[in-house]
Amino acid sequence: MKKIFLHIFIFTFSFLSISINAQTKAELEQQRKKYKKEINQLNKLLFSEQKKEKNALEELRDLNQKIELRNKLLATIESETKLLSRKININESKLKKLKTNLASLKEDYAEMIYKSYKSKSQQSRLMFLLSSQNFYQAYKRMEYMKQYTKFRKKQGESIVVQTKVIESVIDSLNIQKTEKDTLLVFEKNQKTEIENDKKNQENLISTIKKRENKYKRDLRNKIKEDKLIAVRIDKLIKEEIVRANRKIKNKPKTVKRNEFILSPEAKVLAANFESNKGKLPWPIEQGLITRKFGVQPHPTFPGITINSTGLHFVTAKESDAEAIFDGEVLNILVGSGGIKNVMVRHGNYISSYNNIESSYVKKGDKIKTGQKIGKIFTDKVSGKTKLVFSLFKNTKRLNPSSWILKR
Repeated sequence: MKKIFLHIFIFTFSFLSISINAQTKAELEQQRKKYKKEINQLNKLLFSEQKKEKNALEELRDLNQKIELRNKLLATIESETKLLSRKININESKLKKLKTNLASLKEDYAEMIYKSYKSKSQQSRLMFLLSSQNFYQAYKRMEYMKQYTKFRKKQGESIVVQTKVIESVIDSLNIQKTEKDTLLVFEKNQKTEIENDKKNQENLISTIKKRENKYKRDLRNKIKEDKLIAVRIDKLIKEEIVRANRKIKNKPKTVKRNEFILSPEAKVLAANFESNKGKLPWPIEQGLITRKFGVQPHPTFPGITINSTGLHFVTAKESDAEAIFDGEVLNILVGSGGIKNVMVRHGNYISSYNNIESSYVKKGDKIKTGQKIGKIFTDKVSGKTKLVFSLFKNTKRLNPSSWILKR
């Protein structure tokens, strides 16, 4: 009987351990698929387009991003492989114990059958009962024979169940070994790809070093240009706050500088916007973030910092920018070459969609979440379709990564 309970314990433990590991494995698999998808998108959006004029600095930045993603993918694959190796070792050890237990069960069962056969040859069950000294003894002998028969049946059933558990463990082992072999092949391919990327990286670094002064000069000019645009946007927001506040009839006694005075409706809208922090949709349907928000060191030139005033998204050609929440078009700022920045107000919050080729909305239009507000500009030289997305609370810049959905 003890062996039957031992089998039940082993079977229950096996099920629980498989369930716990399955969750971790599922998370790693999901992560691997995510990185793989991002690399495919990166190749499609940044490396498939034929560029009219090559910029080694931009190419290096894109390549660095791809290498970083590949390293994350490799780390995930390695974690998956280690997890599978552990599970294989556990299952192999478990299989060994199960087989030993089954052999013991079969041995006990065979011995029981032999003794039973021997006992039957010496005297029949009827004689065993009739030889009882009294009725009580006969009753006890009858109960004993019933229990003995029942125990034999349980022993036989335990052998069948144990055999099925062994078959199940063997099947799991085969699946895990196949998965591991597949992952190892995939890992090898990724290592080859990353080696090729690193060779290209070295070539680009060599090219940049030859013309370092020019690239640095162009970079500083671009940083200066971005600062001027940021100053212009900040000024525009302040002007719009003043303009909007003039329209409010019942103004509070104390009005904070550079802050919207909110009507009851605007307060509700701002509160709804705020309650959706971390759940707001992306301003593009498909694409990738190629630059994060905030001050960050330049990836190639030490000593040079970049102040990214928003998130830089890269998407497919002919893509549209989409509103992240209900609101009203605050203003449309037109820059050089007719490129636009559409600004949408959500109470005292503002979402900004820069690098719009043609807008589908005008100042004062009411906007709904997900509404297409403009076609994103595609640079004919670099071949990139890029949207710069910024977020404000009054005049304060916010990190959009904290507000939009994680992908």
